[in-house]
Amino acid sequence: MSTKDFIEKDYYKVLGVPKDATEAEIKKAYRKLAREFHPDANKGNDKAEERFKEISEANDVLGDPKKRKEYDEARALFGAGGFRPGPGAGGGNFNFDLGDLFGGGPQGGGGGAGGFGGGIGDVFGGLFNRGGAGTGTRTQPRRGQDIDTEVTLSFTEAIEGATVPLRMTSQQACKACSGTGDKNGTPRVCPTCVGTGQVARGSGGGFSLTDPCPDCKGRGLIAEHPCMECKGSGRAKSSRTMQVRIPAGVTDGQRIRLRGKGAPGERGGPAGDLYVVVHVDAHPVFGRKDDNLTVTVPVTFTEAALGGEVRVPTLGGPPVTLKLPPGTPNGRTMRARGRGAVRKDGTRGDLLVTVEVSVPKDLSGNARDALEAYREATAGEDPRAELFEAAKGA
Repeated sequence: MSTKDFIEKDYYKVLGVPKDATEAEIKKAYRKLAREFHPDANKGNDKAEERFKEISEANDVLGDPKKRKEYDEARALFGAGGFRPGPGAGGGNFNFDLGDLFGGGPQGGGGGAGGFGGGIGDVFGGLFNRGGAGTGTRTQPRRGQDIDTEVTLSFTEAIEGATVPLRMTSQQACKACSGTGDKNGTPRVCPTCVGTGQVARGSGGGFSLTDPCPDCKGRGLIAEHPCMECKGSGRAKSSRTMQVRIPAGVTDGQRIRLRGKGAPGERGGPAGDLYVVVHVDAHPVFGRKDDNLTVTVPVTFTEAALGGEVRVPTLGGPPVTLKLPPGTPNGRTMRARGRGAVRKDGTRGDLLVTVEVSVPKDLSGNARDALEAYREATAGEDPRAELFEAAKGA
């Protein structure tokens, strides 16, 4: 962010506190707003995410007494609207008429109205980490990388949830050089970006954008004696095994995001996220349709014709008994409520039970005689009569 952006932003207004607010009042206001606009509490809300960034940025300045003092001095000198680029300024550099600002005194000198004896770097050096007189440079925290991995679950684990070990390989701080990139542990500040890890590029109109420094690759540090393990990057591949909880009700092919479970950040930066693609093995008995489980249950001809009670297996629980009404046709589906997959709200779907009339391959003598008698008793009935009538009329 350019110096202009910092001065023109009213951080007191962002946090909703007066300019004479105490540190405790600033902290209280920040915590209240951070809870309200935190991305975890406003998933998918881009406006809330941008608001959270503004709040964090304001707290970063006003919550630090030194930065707050420099910020107040800068706004007092230039005002919210008086920071103006000179013609032809580029790369984030701005031209000021110091005579206008300091009553006609010589630029960079101590004369003139107000007796200002410092340079612009003295005003902005500590606040914007650009290396002004008496200030040091500070490399910025970097977020860790996101990690993608896969896991295969049994059908039951996917329905009920499971804790599984995942072995992951990611870039972490090199153990040989303690993440410095220098085999002696003494890297130097990058002269190109002065340790910020970013360089400015002109975007027209006298303002600038920032890109990662090409010389230090955004680290802000350069190793004069590169570590042999990480080749001076300060990062090396590392494997670790993590116990990860897969929530109940996941589906085959689903991609799960686990916040903060990715590669560790650098210089105090937050960890990346872990993305897990779930594969689910098939079950020999049960299937799945959305949040419902499915099962096909064979019944005898007499159960279908006369009705009765049928015991049905469930996944991981005791069997349920369903009442089969007389004259149940083959393929009819009945519902056992609350015996399905776990939904996001913690409730369960249903178990859909499809009836399949079983035709015996071998009949005993008594069974055959009984069926022959049944056939004679129903000899006048033709279940296909309506089919042929419909075919004629079509």
